[in-house]
Amino acid sequence: RIGLVLAPCRPDAMLSRAAAVASRTGVRSLASAAGGTVQKTALFDLHEELGGKMVEFAGYYLPVQYKAGVLTEHNHTRDESGASLFDVSHMGQLRLTGDDAIDFLQGLVVGDVAALGPGDATLSLFTNAQGGIIDDTVITSYMADQGFVSVVVNGANKHTVAAHMDAALKAYMAAKPSASVEIHNLFDRHLLALQGPAAASVLSPLVQGGKVDALSFMNGANNCIIDGVDAGPEGCMVTRCGYTGEDGFEIAVPAESAEQLARKLLASAAVMPAGLGARDSLRLEAGLCLHGNDIGEDTTPIEAGLAWTIPKSRRADARFPGADVILSQLKEKSWARRRVGLRPLKVPARHGAKIFSGDEQIGEVTSGTFSPTLKVPLSMGYVNKGFQKKGTEVEIEVREGKRVPAVVDSMPFVPARYFKAA
Repeated sequence: RIGLVLAPCRPDAMLSRAAAVASRTGVRSLASAAGGTVQKTALFDLHEELGGKMVEFAGYYLPVQYKAGVLTEHNHTRDESGASLFDVSHMGQLRLTGDDAIDFLQGLVVGDVAALGPGDATLSLFTNAQGGIIDDTVITSYMADQGFVSVVVNGANKHTVAAHMDAALKAYMAAKPSASVEIHNLFDRHLLALQGPAAASVLSPLVQGGKVDALSFMNGANNCIIDGVDAGPEGCMVTRCGYTGEDGFEIAVPAESAEQLARKLLASAAVMPAGLGARDSLRLEAGLCLHGNDIGEDTTPIEAGLAWTIPKSRRADARFPGADVILSQLKEKSWARRRVGLRPLKVPARHGAKIFSGDEQIGEVTSGTFSPTLKVPLSMGYVNKGFQKKGTEVEIEVREGKRVPAVVDSMPFVPARYFKAA
C-alpha cells in the first residue's frame, strides 16, 4: 500500500515466482526456502481432497490452486457475494509477555506498539542497522487486558525473525537486568484467512457473543468461540485484516482444530478454497509488497513507499534500528530509488525485468502478473529518483532484446475495500 489503503497482512518471500512457476509447469515441489524437510500443514489432506495442486513454498506443502483455477479463485474473492479461504499456516506466530514487552518491541520495529489499545493491530517493519527491512509484521496488542502482544511474521522469515528477537532480548536484558520480557514461539499454531466481501456474513454468525461483528479493519478479538470448532480453552484469535485488498479475517487456531474450522467455513455456499496463485494476483492488484521480491534487507521503508508505517511519535524518539538512515532519507529526500506501480501496455513484465528510459537502465521489476480484475498486465518495481512520478513513460525489457512500453502508475491498482465501523 502506498498510502494508508495499502494495508497488511503479510508479504511472503518468493510467492510470485513460486505461484507462477507452479501454475506454468504443474510441478509438485519447488526449492525449500529453508533447505530442510518440507512440512505439511494440518490441512494437507483436506487440500488434496479438494483437488489442490500442492507445491513447496516457504518450507511447506501448500496449494497453488484448486480445480477451479487461479482466475476463478481470484474473481470469487472479489465477487460481492463471495469469500475465499486461504491456508496461511506457514506464517510465524509469536507472543511477547512481561511488563517491559512493549518497550522491548519498540526498539525493534518502526511502529508505535505502545499506542495500540486492546485488540488494535498495526502493520509494522523489523529493520536492521542499515535501515533495511528484515521482515514486515502484523502486531496486535492485548497487553492491557490479557497481558500479551501478538506478532505474526512471514513464513520464509520466521526463523530469522525469531533469532533476531532472541539476540535483541539478550542485549536488552543485559542493559536492563530487572526487566520482564518473554518471547513465546507459537509456530505450531495455524492461521486461516477468510477473504472477500462475504467474509463477515459467513464468519460473524459462527462466532459466539458477536465478538467480531463490530470489528473494524486492523482490529482483533481473542478467545473467540466458533460454533462447531473445538479450539480449547483459549479459543481462536480473529483479526480483521487480509492480504487481498478485500474485507476479511485472519483466524489463529490450534493445529488440531484447523481442519474443523476450515470445513466449517467451507460449508457455506459463499466460500471456496483458494491457493497461492490467487493470493499473489490479488495482493499485486492491491499494491502489497512481498518480502524477498519487493522489499528486503537492502530496501528501506522510504524507498519502498512505506514511510506511513513510521508515525510521528517514532520519528521523534528514533529508537528503532536504522533510524538514522531512514529518517535522513525521509527528511533530506536522499533516497536514490522508489517503488512504483507499472502498467505495461502489451504483456506482463515479471520479476527481474529491466526498466529503461531510452538507453539508460533506470530500474527493475520486482513483481508482475496479468490482472484478472482489470484485464491488463500489471507490475511493480523500483525506478531511480526522477522517474517515479505517475504518468512517466518507460520501457520494460520482457525478454532479451524485446522491450515493451509502460507507464508509471500509483497503487493500489484496484481500490481496497477494508471495513471501517461507523
